[in-house]
Amino acid sequence: MKENRINRQAVILSKEYHQANFTWILTLLISLLFLMNSFSFKTGEVKPYVFALFGAYLATALLQLFIAWRIKRDLLLSGDIRKGTRRLGYIQLVSLATGNVFTASFSLHLLNKRKTPEYTFAVYTVLTQLFVIAISALNMFKPYVTDTFPMAMLLLLLVLVFQVVVLAIVAKTIREDNYPSSVGILALLTALTAITGNLFALLLGGSLLLKSRSTDESRIAKWNTMWEKITRNTMAVFGMFFIILMLTISVVSRFTFDYEVAVENDYGNILQSPSLVYPFGTDNFGRDVFSRIIFGARISLLVGFAATLIPAVIGGFLGGIAGYYSNRTDNWIMRLLDVLYAIPGILLAIAIIAAFGANTVNLIIALSLGSIPTYARTMRANVLMVSNYDFVDSARALGASDFSIIFRQIVPNSLAPMIVKATLTIGGAVIATSSLSYLGLGVEPHIPEWGNILRVGSTYLESHSYLAIFPGLAIILLVLSFNFLGDGLRDALDPRLD
Repeated sequence: MKENRINRQAVILSKEYHQANFTWILTLLISLLFLMNSFSFKTGEVKPYVFALFGAYLATALLQLFIAWRIKRDLLLSGDIRKGTRRLGYIQLVSLATGNVFTASFSLHLLNKRKTPEYTFAVYTVLTQLFVIAISALNMFKPYVTDTFPMAMLLLLLVLVFQVVVLAIVAKTIREDNYPSSVGILALLTALTAITGNLFALLLGGSLLLKSRSTDESRIAKWNTMWEKITRNTMAVFGMFFIILMLTISVVSRFTFDYEVAVENDYGNILQSPSLVYPFGTDNFGRDVFSRIIFGARISLLVGFAATLIPAVIGGFLGGIAGYYSNRTDNWIMRLLDVLYAIPGILLAIAIIAAFGANTVNLIIALSLGSIPTYARTMRANVLMVSNYDFVDSARALGASDFSIIFRQIVPNSLAPMIVKATLTIGGAVIATSSLSYLGLGVEPHIPEWGNILRVGSTYLESHSYLAIFPGLAIILLVLSFNFLGDGLRDALDPRLD
């Protein structure tokens, strides 16, 4: 009886079991979406490619359901997942052919019993590289892309091969619990592949260096604990994956996509339906919507990060000064910021753009000004709390200057809430960017940006709804990804949630 209770508790606590259930339910929902879109109610025709995707995703969902059942059975019988069940992950890896990142990620984690941050980084490094290659490879159906396309694809494939080798080495290292002597060189080469924008490779390289070179066990334990908390949140990990995928695509697209296809008019291909040549169709000027969305990710990420970094730095500096010094300094800084805070951010942005013109630089400045007070308030509250700690009093007693105390002792210990806030507000900056562009007050109209694309597509909702659906989905997914990642970071960096 006691053994049964222990095994039932193992099912409840099993991360693999919960991920298996999440994955098959989500895959089934996606397959139902494909089923609904495989039939045209106007013409009564069945779209064969979409229906094939429905069949593939349904088969994947059923296999995933079977794996979830096997995991539960193993846990109830023995309290652990058997090797035969874990080997089913090799079969589920076939789902990569359908672009199902959820089942592919689960299968790679199922194959390895022991999970570490390095293995998780290695898995998502390979998945990100695979998806970048697959997305870029869609250009092969076009009559012409760009002169650098063949060489760029070859280099991406070579990087993928190297990253797969690193994944195998990391998996073997975890099983044997022994780092090879060449791990330092391997870590540096892995981090170097992050030049493509794949930040998972940078995290993997840094983590390998930390484990192989650092002798501070507490530092390694803190690193492992933080990333274990983040990876425990499935949606936070997938949010991070989508953000890094968009970043990598933004970097790689310079060499694998033709910018002219996204901006030049082609009146011979106006309003083409989605096809292999034009995966998302063409707009009313014959421009490829797929290429426009790819290049639009660059603008959205650039404005989102810049409009978050600038107010975070300025607001953090002002908040740190206000929280550390006397009431008079605090009142002067915070009351002036209250005046700025009283103006609605979107109205301030519209006023600045209306006065100085619509372009990317003015958009970043407009969005940054309205966010400074919120970051200043967050930093001020943290500084007021940290200033009362004993290590600050010790620094004062040792004669450290105010500047040194603020920026070497207090601010570094106040950054965790600022990082979480920045992650959560980047999504708001992306929405504001797209909203202003939709109104014609963002970036220049000819630049492919998601708000601009959505504005064009909104006039064809009844006849060519895909022109609005695809950019709308891109905005939704990116904003949700930042929100999910922010939630995961908040849980990982909050000491009260240990």
